[in-house]
Amino acid sequence: MIDKQLLQKRFSDQAKTYDQFANVQKKMGTLLLKQMDGIENEFAPINILEIGCGTGYLTRKLSQQFPEATITAIDFAPGMIEIAKQRINDERVHFLCGDIEEMGLKEQYDLIISNATFQWLNDMENTLIRLSHSLKNNGRILFSTFGVETFHELHTSFSRALQKWQIYTNARLGQPFYSLKDLLELCGRTIRSAHPNSTIIGTETIEKERFLSVRDFFNSLKKIGATNSNQGPFFQRPSVIKEMMKIYERDFQENGYITATYHCLFIEAKC
Repeated sequence: MIDKQLLQKRFSDQAKTYDQFANVQKKMGTLLLKQMDGIENEFAPINILEIGCGTGYLTRKLSQQFPEATITAIDFAPGMIEIAKQRINDERVHFLCGDIEEMGLKEQYDLIISNATFQWLNDMENTLIRLSHSLKNNGRILFSTFGVETFHELHTSFSRALQKWQIYTNARLGQPFYSLKDLLELCGRTIRSAHPNSTIIGTETIEKERFLSVRDFFNSLKKIGATNSNQGPFFQRPSVIKEMMKIYERDFQENGYITATYHCLFIEAKC
C-alpha cells in the first residue's frame, strides 16, 4: 500500500522541479494525446476529466486540442495544483485538489484521461469501476501508466546484492507494476461493468534514460517526488544499498552512462 499522505507531501515539495526532470512522463503525455487525433469533433461540447494533472503540462495541451471543452483537472498535491494554475489561465479549466480514490464524482464525462498517474492508486480496480460509471455512453477512457519492466536494472541489481549478502526478504524498492496483459484483463473487468460493449486497446513502449551515476538517477526521481512511498517494508541496510549501486553501475553501464528503463503502458477504451 502507498502512503498517500507521504506521497502527497513529496509531490508538493518537488512541484517546482517536476517539469525539469519528468522527461519520460512528458513523452507519455504526448503519445497519449496522439491517440485522440481526429476525434475533436466527435463531441460538441466535450466534458473532460483529467486525473493527476500535476503541473498542467497535459492540461494545457488538452485545452488547445479541444478549444470548446470544459476540463476538470484533479491532482492530490497542492503544490502541483498551484503550479498548474500559474501555467493555465483559462475559464474553461477548473482545478480540484483531491484524491480520486476518495472523491465523489457527480458529473458525467465524454473523456476521462490520465497520464502517468494510475501507478499511484492503491485500488485501481474499484477506481476504474467508479470512473466507468462517470463516463457517458460513447465516451472514452484514456490513460498511461508504468509496466513491469520499469526500472528492471534497479530491481535486478537489488536482487543480486541480496544474493551476495545471502539475505532473504520480501522487501522491495518501490511498488509493483502491471504487465500489459494483466492491465488489459483488469480494464476488461472494470470498464465493461458499466459499458459492456467497450472496445479496449492496449499498447506499450520502452523509454530509456541515461545518467552518469546511480545517484544521479535517484536524484532525478527525488526531483519529481517519485521516491518510495510504500507503507510496507522498505529495505534500507546501507551495506546492501551500497552493493546494489555498485552492481548497477557495473552491470548496466553503456558508454559511460547507466541506463534506467521505463516500461510505458497505454490504454484506450471506447465505450
